[in-house]
Amino acid sequence: MNAVVFAYHNVGVRCLKTLLARGMRVDLVVTHRDDPGETQWFERVADVAAAEGIPLAYVDDAVDAALVERVVALHPDYVFSFYFRRMLPAEVLGAARIAALNMHGSLLPHYRGRAPVNWAVLHGEAETGATLHVMTVKPDAGDIVAQQAVPILPDDTAKDVFDKVTVAAEIALWTVLPRLLAGEVPRRPNDLSRGSYFGGRRPEDGRIDWSWPAQQIHDLVRAVAPPYPGAFGDLPGSGRLRLLGTRRAFDRAPRHAAPTLYRDGEAAFVDCADGRVLRITAWDGDWDGIATVALTGATTDRDRRTA
Repeated sequence: MNAVVFAYHNVGVRCLKTLLARGMRVDLVVTHRDDPGETQWFERVADVAAAEGIPLAYVDDAVDAALVERVVALHPDYVFSFYFRRMLPAEVLGAARIAALNMHGSLLPHYRGRAPVNWAVLHGEAETGATLHVMTVKPDAGDIVAQQAVPILPDDTAKDVFDKVTVAAEIALWTVLPRLLAGEVPRRPNDLSRGSYFGGRRPEDGRIDWSWPAQQIHDLVRAVAPPYPGAFGDLPGSGRLRLLGTRRAFDRAPRHAAPTLYRDGEAAFVDCADGRVLRITAWDGDWDGIATVALTGATTDRDRRTA
């Protein structure tokens, strides 16, 4: 069996290595050039292809006609997409003799679309996973081929969960590959009525609304903690404060009736609008000299904030 693999990021690296370990012949790897404006905290698919002597091609904006022709000419049994950041055109999907398969970082049909791990953490989910599914022109809509679940613990960050999802993707692919190598693609329906589609996230989406309950703020901090841009709020007279880590201090009584940031010795806390308390475990920003900051309403409303 031979394949063309479109891949990027850690999931791309581990799944490509899994194909090779199971004996799939990979005739071409297609990946992305690294963006110099993006924090490079992940492994490079290009390095794996180079080490294995696999021909390599790059895609920046879209899969062009020349690359489509190259893929078709290879007559692949399978086309795989492992965290590749561009949609594959119908001509590429149709080039696969047996199937074109994608690995998605959620338990489909839930969290279709972009940034599935971040969205799952943001919504306080207790579980997510990886799903290998048949690719169609519509994203994340094809039949499910294999799935592997992983837990999301209460203080897990998106990076913690992404690492688990990477292993889940490897396990799901490893488990089903003997059947794929035999030419058999197990399928079950991907019931789109049971899930939702989510778009990409921007750094600005990390802005905290201090009127939220403690759990919602904690989930946002976890969802965008480093290596992602981080959650943030603007403090009067002290600029922007990025919350990089929080823990729920449910055994601690609040000191203030309204949302308030404050120090208690070397520790820092947020009394939240629902009467719960968050301990700030990591932050970035200068608020030295400010012992207490009252945070009335949303951070986006400067006129309602008082120090």
